Amino acid sequence: MDQSKRYADLALNEEDLIKGGRHILVAYTMQPRAGTGYLEAAAHFAAESSTGTNVDVSTTDSFTRELDAQVYHADAANGELRIAFPLELFDRNMSDGRFMLVSFLTLAIGNNQGMCDIEHARMIDFHMPERAIQMFDGPARDISDLWRILGRPVKDGGYIAGTIIKPKLGLRPQPFAEAAYQFWLGGDFIKNDEPQGNQVFAPIKKTLPLVYDAMKHAQDETGEAKLFSMNISADDHYEMCARADFALETFGPDADKLAFLVDGYVGGPGMITTARRQYPNQYLHYHRAGHGAVTSPSSKRGYTAFVLAKMSRLQGASGIHVGSMGYGKMEGENDDRIMAYMIERDECQGPVYYQKWHGIKPTTPIISGGMNALRLPGFFANLGHGNIINTAGGGAYGHLDSPAAGARSLRQAYACWKAGADPIEWAREHREFARAFASFPQDADMLFPGWHGKLGVA
Repeated sequence: MDQSKRYADLALNEEDLIKGGRHILVAYTMQPRAGTGYLEAAAHFAAESSTGTNVDVSTTDSFTRELDAQVYHADAANGELRIAFPLELFDRNMSDGRFMLVSFLTLAIGNNQGMCDIEHARMIDFHMPERAIQMFDGPARDISDLWRILGRPVKDGGYIAGTIIKPKLGLRPQPFAEAAYQFWLGGDFIKNDEPQGNQVFAPIKKTLPLVYDAMKHAQDETGEAKLFSMNISADDHYEMCARADFALETFGPDADKLAFLVDGYVGGPGMITTARRQYPNQYLHYHRAGHGAVTSPSSKRGYTAFVLAKMSRLQGASGIHVGSMGYGKMEGENDDRIMAYMIERDECQGPVYYQKWHGIKPTTPIISGGMNALRLPGFFANLGHGNIINTAGGGAYGHLDSPAAGARSLRQAYACWKAGADPIEWAREHREFARAFASFPQDADMLFPGWHGKLGVA
């Protein structure tokens, strides 16, 4: 059934819709099944995403029609579809009237992902009006809070050198804490790898007190504050809160140096919102494990990694992993920096929409996945700044000298880029950075051909 007369209005002007502030706009790439017209499929898509279905129903009234989602842009040649969703469509909390991301996703990528007349559809961008942004939580903490703890300026405080405890599984409590201590002697920030939790060989109640002792010893030895991001992910929010509460009790006077890591993709929006609301004084670390199932560039369904990052800021993530933008081991391209810009700036041009954030706190880009000191100067040059958290697992624990030396090599890589220095020349005067060449020879050969002779390494 062709529903385009009801659910499509191509006369609507996008600029006017944005100025009006009464709609959430969503942009997709969409391809209908063979034999279905583009506008017909698009209208059915909008109907299924709002007030309609595949037939006319007797319960529709004039008020219901005012809530119809409207296709306002349909470009069959380029497979572009844009829909305007009235704000009133979206579910609100009973407790405080706020918006919820679950409702946004239920409408924007709900049943429309499995409709028989749609070959594939993927969300590539969305625009939130000011009123909607006001009614999402947004971050409670941001990178400026970490810079303050580290004794840095709260504006442009720079690179936070971090790692992931490696191996990701298999360390018992004492070796785990020792691995943390060794990195903290040279670096700033440690996160649990996403599978690490309460395994029988490393129960939280035995492991975490030892980690805190390691932090205190490293702080005493270096005279620097240290940060730890603990994985509190769990199926049940009571279990998640039990882990968080034990951690806060364990860290006691250093609880401000504790972040909470939540696997926000596999755990879902409820996990992020529970952590954000129950622990607003902690830095909320959004780990996106599993996201590639829908965000991979090879996928034609779901949504993009850019959309995931943008949604995380609405939910209240203090920081989210955004990949390594083609400089590490994961999928990505150097123009992925738009993800970082969208979540860290107060306004930014996305793939489709120009988004203003109206003063809500930024979300920190967290960079991980195969990074080491040799890859960082090029990464910073591409991104244009170093106000990030970088969690380099192999880049620290794979350093030939020690995890502490690996951490120092990361810091030296940032200083190299900031100074505008040639990495080979910089290596001559910075031992840990120089030793990164021998530690990661394949990267050294690729990025700095002839480095052996230039650095006098056999």
